[in-house]
Amino acid sequence: MATLKKPSNAAPAFAGFKRPEERFFNRELSWLAFNTRVLEEAQNTNNPLLERVKFLSISASNLDEFYMVRVAGLKDQVQDGLRQESQDGLTAAEQLEQIYNATRDLLAVQQQCWQDLKLLLKKEDVHVLSREKLTQKDMEWLNGYFYSHIFPALSPIAIDSAHPFPFLPNLGMAVVMGLERRGKETIVKSGKKHKVSHTLKMVGKKLRAIIPLPPKLPRFVALPAKGQQVRLVRIEQIIELFYEELFPNYNLTSNGIIRIIRDSDLETQDGAEDLVRYYESALKRRRMGQIIRLAISDTTPENLQEFLIKEMHVATEDVVRVSGMLGLASISELLSIELPELRFPPLNIRFPERIKDYNGDCFAAIQAKDIVVHHPYESFDVVVQFLRQAASDPNVVAIKQTLYRTSNDSPIVKALIEAAEAGKSVTAMVELKARFDEEANIRWARDLERAGAQVVYGLVGLKTHCKVSLVVRKVESGLQSYVHFGTGNYHPVTAKFYTDLSFFTCDPALCRDAAHLFNYLTGYAPPKKFEKIAIAPISMRKRLLKLIEEEKEYAKAGKPSAIWLKMNSLVDAEMIDALYEAGQAGVHIDLIVRGICCLKPGIKGFSENIHVKSIVGRFLEHSRIFCFGGGHVLPSPQAKVYIASADWMPRNLSGRVEVMVPIENPTVHEQIMGQIMGANLNDERQSWDLKPDGSYMRHTNDQTSFSAHNFFITNPSLSGRGKALLKEKLSGKQ
Repeated sequence: MATLKKPSNAAPAFAGFKRPEERFFNRELSWLAFNTRVLEEAQNTNNPLLERVKFLSISASNLDEFYMVRVAGLKDQVQDGLRQESQDGLTAAEQLEQIYNATRDLLAVQQQCWQDLKLLLKKEDVHVLSREKLTQKDMEWLNGYFYSHIFPALSPIAIDSAHPFPFLPNLGMAVVMGLERRGKETIVKSGKKHKVSHTLKMVGKKLRAIIPLPPKLPRFVALPAKGQQVRLVRIEQIIELFYEELFPNYNLTSNGIIRIIRDSDLETQDGAEDLVRYYESALKRRRMGQIIRLAISDTTPENLQEFLIKEMHVATEDVVRVSGMLGLASISELLSIELPELRFPPLNIRFPERIKDYNGDCFAAIQAKDIVVHHPYESFDVVVQFLRQAASDPNVVAIKQTLYRTSNDSPIVKALIEAAEAGKSVTAMVELKARFDEEANIRWARDLERAGAQVVYGLVGLKTHCKVSLVVRKVESGLQSYVHFGTGNYHPVTAKFYTDLSFFTCDPALCRDAAHLFNYLTGYAPPKKFEKIAIAPISMRKRLLKLIEEEKEYAKAGKPSAIWLKMNSLVDAEMIDALYEAGQAGVHIDLIVRGICCLKPGIKGFSENIHVKSIVGRFLEHSRIFCFGGGHVLPSPQAKVYIASADWMPRNLSGRVEVMVPIENPTVHEQIMGQIMGANLNDERQSWDLKPDGSYMRHTNDQTSFSAHNFFITNPSLSGRGKALLKEKLSGKQ
């Protein structure tokens, strides 16, 4: 088997194009700009208060992961002496300098936002209390709570020659203290019959100690309510209040809080003899990763800060002094407060009427007509029901399934286990390299193997990121296949707030393509060709470049030409340059890129025909949709429409197994292009326009303006309507 080339970050040279720094935004800074847009939603007064808390928590959690992976990778490059430049022409050291400057401002805005939200919460009778606001009754209650809920889990550690500085895991927090002994001198007798005695001078003895916060304990403790008030206090404050229970006879002279972030990117060896055991070992090593950021509360005295930096061997540039609350991601705990008026109205998730028309028989509904389910507006239970029906149907002979991410109590995995135990042939392609879900995937893989399923771990050197389910069923004429292609993971929890598409079909060519894909994943043998789908790393890039080239030729010939693209990230230099060329030829290009976008739009004489927007709001935009006019004005029944699992990044197009599926059924075609893409392009309320200088400008904050999210909440999708749509057409409503 030929060795696959790893994706390169180097930008290709195109005649007549600008220099790299003029053509591309920096990937890392573009991501920070996205996280700033998330933070803007925490400041958006049109959002309900607890939803603003949620956005702030997401912003903080996103930044943690950015440091764990992206900053860690850049620091590795600097330490290894690598001079490789990013596609916009910056070295790793130059990128780190700009990242540190940008994150310094971002952290300050996060803390100010938290202070503002606390004041607003107080007006709603949700009080996040400081120590000074605690009453004597509060202290008495906390004393009991401390002994019953906190004290048994704590391990206070004095730091001296006999007690070295303890290990703190990634995202670990700790209370640090400077202490001084109080009380009388102690007489200690020793020797035969205590004839020899001496005085052990303990008075005034100084001690430095650390108390790691147990990660499984809640960050916020609810005090007994006063009327309708919700009263909360942070666990580190409680520990500081009752420090004497941990260090009797000591006075507290100084204290502070620390939080660390470690390098959490796994270095994998895909040629490992036993990939599962290798990952289990790698996960343990990740806990021990190098500290890449040490956050210290700014109330910590200078001498204690210096002690911590020295003991933890942290470089000065990796120390952040925080004025405010460390670990803002944990404010997500406040979302459990029962105040529905401070949340978005509950989403009435629809179940496709088409499947109800067939009394819940997914196979019959799919046999009648292709269907696309739009999550989260339409229930992910359709996907679960599809696999549960396959598991229980005696006519089903085989199920093949990719698993990249799923939930802890996954109904998908349970259905596969049930099918395997029933004697069906079950093949599960479990991707071990799903970042931060590796442990769960190993656990599911073993459960599936015990049930009798065939479990494989994909291709050496490639991450399997595509989302495909294939069910093979006996019918009178032989075997009938049904396939599900998804833009998102088989994860029922994230499906409630990620916007994704689930496409069901029994189109013979697409089913054969799916079978060939699984044979490729399990047997390493790529088919001679796929009939309809394109997959990365074999054919997707070529297919996309050809589609862009065709639009360019239509423009040159004076015919209508247009490209609509929706994705999470646009980074790949070759694809961006192809879009630049098409735009310069006269193709009108509209891009909806939620997160990272390295393309520079709207530059006169270069990219004025390209418009980029980002939609950030209640739901996380996650579906990937690609539309090409094909010589027609978009939207058009003749347009070429695709859904995919891949963003346009080097890792997706060259370093992962991804799938791009053509949409040919007229109703599904109209729904994806006209309804979904049309609404996203027309969205004003949650949209941000990308400017040529890299800044984003909110389109509008007018609550009467059009919102794609609200449109999908209130309008059922086309392909799932079934008889209801026919009735509307007959009555003249449609």
